[in-house]
Amino acid sequence: MEALRISLNDYILSGGGANGESYVLKTDPAVMLKLYFPGKVRQPLDEMILARKVFEAGIPTPEPGDYVVTEDGRYGIRFNCIIGKKSYSRAVADDPGNLPRYAEEFAGMCHDLHRTHVDTAKFENVKDRYYRLLAESPFFSAGEKDRIGRFISDVPDEDTAIHGDLQFSNAIFAGDKRYFIDLGDFCYGNHLFDVGMVYLCSNLSEDSFIRETFHMPKSLAVRFWRHFAGAYFGEDRSLRDIEEEVLPFAGLKTLIVERDMNQPMPNIRAALEPILR
Repeated sequence: MEALRISLNDYILSGGGANGESYVLKTDPAVMLKLYFPGKVRQPLDEMILARKVFEAGIPTPEPGDYVVTEDGRYGIRFNCIIGKKSYSRAVADDPGNLPRYAEEFAGMCHDLHRTHVDTAKFENVKDRYYRLLAESPFFSAGEKDRIGRFISDVPDEDTAIHGDLQFSNAIFAGDKRYFIDLGDFCYGNHLFDVGMVYLCSNLSEDSFIRETFHMPKSLAVRFWRHFAGAYFGEDRSLRDIEEEVLPFAGLKTLIVERDMNQPMPNIRAALEPILR
């Protein structure tokens, strides 16, 4: 895919993050530009290609736009912003009285996603991703890696879609339209790998992180999880039973968090105890 050349003179800086900056087109505020920092060429290209494949697989996500490069050699992605959008985390923070409805809507979106069969030749198997993360981790002993690897292997296989980073800030709505966003970790496999992320974000993360990331106290995030769990798994299952099943999958996210933080994360690692003991 060849990058389309653009001029940053046509854009206004609107924000920044760990990987780059975001811009808005001066003549059309609906056109957004996600521009990566210098030297990052493959990452935006891979994200663009994956975004196109996800969209073509029928996943409700905004249609990808253009792969672009600026005069100074920085690469990025240009796309049309969903006007009037709001994430489910922001909606809960702004309107906690409607938390049950938002949690049920999000659960419904996740149900539909996890029932969507995909062409497994086009996407990565979630197990392969975790095997790779496990092999690269410097924070577990050989014995611990063996036990974690056996747990992953024993999880029943599924050929259905997985978001890969299923935070409730990564689902948005505008009117009666609903979309998943930030699908850079999209893959396929057992749905519990995805649900574990929802539990991690709401129950295992520190209050300060939840306030900064999801704009709410941890107590509200935990309430969201409880309503989500009932709607997703069914009211006939106890919350305790659900959490016992989901907990080790939340713990597997340790492999990602410790890689990104470059240090052990005891509060998340504790969720692996059912696997490691």
